[in-house]
Amino acid sequence: MNSPTLHDDSIVMDGLVISNWSRSVFEDMRAGGLTAANCTCSVWDGFYDTMINVSRLKQQIEEFDDILLQVHSVEDIHRAKADGKVGIILGWQNMSGIEDQIPFLRVFRDLGVLAMQLTYNTQNLLGSGCWETRDGGLSDFGREAIDEMNRLGILIDLPHVGSKTCEDAIAYSKKPVAYTHVAPKGLLDYPRNKSDEELKFIADHGGGIGVAVYPRFLPWGEDTTVDNCVEAIEYV
Repeated sequence: MNSPTLHDDSIVMDGLVISNWSRSVFEDMRAGGLTAANCTCSVWDGFYDTMINVSRLKQQIEEFDDILLQVHSVEDIHRAKADGKVGIILGWQNMSGIEDQIPFLRVFRDLGVLAMQLTYNTQNLLGSGCWETRDGGLSDFGREAIDEMNRLGILIDLPHVGSKTCEDAIAYSKKPVAYTHVAPKGLLDYPRNKSDEELKFIADHGGGIGVAVYPRFLPWGEDTTVDNCVEAIEYV
């Protein structure tokens, strides 16, 4: 009898996927052994366009319910595993979707948006992105948003967020936060990557880290191999 594969026994999570969503993309995710994935449905979009994106992705989850299941809780991840489906976690890579309205967080949480990144590379109302020349840290609006996200159970994500804003958010949040897709600056000094100190700081506060193996974030560039990806994971 053949022994089970690693993916048969494990719950395999992809911390963030962004794509032009289609049946073929979801089939590839399932074939790759994913149990669940944080799927981006908003980056630069305001409230209206984000509502369109969320609605479309929810419609696809319903249409392809033979292979997909929307995740609203940890129990849904286990159910996706048991049913042989991919659990879809609705997520954002920026907070543009709430515009300047904290109450919109409740609306999107009710729709099943479970993860939101505070900033995407540049400055917004909540704080600074990783490409800003000056990182002013978490704003008062950002603190108000974190309070509500903590209350609602929305994961605070920080990969594209500036260093000072990350530090402020990690220290301020009453619940663990995440770097869902980052590479270590110890391997490549790149603005998007996180330093050893930043990785240790989030871990010391109970946060989670997902390792990004995007070649641009790694020292091997376009020559990156699977072994290199494992090396990056081992480093973190």
